[in-house]
Amino acid sequence: MVCLVGNYAADQWHSMDRFARMMLQGLSSEGVAVRLVRPKPRLGLIQAGPFVQKWLGYVDKFIIFPRELRRAASDASLIHICDHSNAPYVQKNSVPTVITCHDLLAVRSGLGEPSDHPPSPAGRILQRWILRGLRRASAVVCVSDSTRQDAERLVKARGETPELHTIHLAIDEYFRVQPIAEARLTLARYPQLDLTQPFVLHVGSNLRRKNREGVLRIFARVQERWPGQLVFAGEALTDILAGQARALGIACRIVEIAGPSHEELSALYNCAGVLLYPSRSEGFGWPIVEAQACGCPVLCSDSGAVAEVAGDGALIHPHEDETAFAHDLLRLLEEPEYQRWRARSLKNAERFSAAKMIRRYVELYRSLAPAL
Repeated sequence: MVCLVGNYAADQWHSMDRFARMMLQGLSSEGVAVRLVRPKPRLGLIQAGPFVQKWLGYVDKFIIFPRELRRAASDASLIHICDHSNAPYVQKNSVPTVITCHDLLAVRSGLGEPSDHPPSPAGRILQRWILRGLRRASAVVCVSDSTRQDAERLVKARGETPELHTIHLAIDEYFRVQPIAEARLTLARYPQLDLTQPFVLHVGSNLRRKNREGVLRIFARVQERWPGQLVFAGEALTDILAGQARALGIACRIVEIAGPSHEELSALYNCAGVLLYPSRSEGFGWPIVEAQACGCPVLCSDSGAVAEVAGDGALIHPHEDETAFAHDLLRLLEEPEYQRWRARSLKNAERFSAAKMIRRYVELYRSLAPAL
């Protein structure tokens, strides 16, 4: 039996919850006995300020849950921690433990490497604790070769020898080409969104590495020639970013869709003219392959794993070359170019099937625990 370890629900890491669900469903369909356990919010449910609530959550995750995990995994042949941020759960002399490492950006920051988001003193301690857990695992699965390069440098730095593997993430079943009428019906609850014109889409958060300020500047360069809107899906813009949009004269062209459902996000990809993704760094870049699976052309940076994942199915530039991004946005207004990059997007997305990802994991599991 495989025991999957998911994330603390109160943290609301939706992408990590999605990955755990995909693993649970995929392994079950392959006939692998599997259960999913995750820390339950207890003290973290107490109403308090953000600082206190964060620390109460740490008690739930790192003091209460490890005991529960030992009981839940008592009959397991293998433990798979689905998110490397939970690497502190690794125990020596236990059954084989696999950790999926989605990126080492925060770990690198915790070690003092240049970062878009320097950690607090407590954050540095947590990231070193995570790194220690990674070093104690039986195998660390990196979601990209870029992340694996970081792991080769950091995880094996002290002679520990967890196996390192690369297994790309897969595209969720929600993300597929839809009839345009179906996609527009899904988005009908957003009357501010003009679906009669191609819009520029960005999916993500306000983390500095996501480079939303760059998205704003790029769109401002083409605002007089691009007929549609700029749509931000995910986290609502900060006051600083909203102020930047006003200063650039594009605030009236912006639509924000906070926390879209999977169905709404798929519909956005299907209706968008382009996904604009000039990220400064990524461990994988899920929106790229989600958009490509929906036939949405992608215009992205060459940073971190972004170019690796985008393959030859996207238009790619250094994140700071905003002139080139603007040029290619206008290029995609031409129907032949749009159709060309739509076809290339769909072709690249074929690399990221859930069945392929699950097969790779099952092969790894059985190399570590032959009884499975």
